[in-house]
Amino acid sequence: MSGVWVFRNGVIRLVENPASAEKVLVYMPTGEIISSYSSLERILTGLGWERYYDDPSLFQFHKSSSIDLISLPRDFSKLRSVHMYDIVVKNSDKFRVQDM
Repeated sequence: MSGVWVFRNGVIRLVENPASAEKVLVYMPTGEIISSYSSLERILTGLGWERYYDDPSLFQFHKSSSIDLISLPRDFSKLRSVHMYDIVVKNSDKFRVQDM
């Protein structure tokens, strides 16, 4: 038996394939699960991010006050945890990634 032991809410359980757990991006101030680029764009714009249209194959945002660039796949269904963590790192007090 292989996997990872996870302790959550006072219960410990073995997760056989932790990489297969579905991840979601959560906007912490409201608890909203980001389910589309339109909701993500609305939130990021409110946080001072602007759309960046340099590469038509990507959905990108940048902040004029920094050199940070968020690059996401054009198709929201291809958004993976690595993309979500990029958003979290650049907005650490506003977003988190959690298991579905």
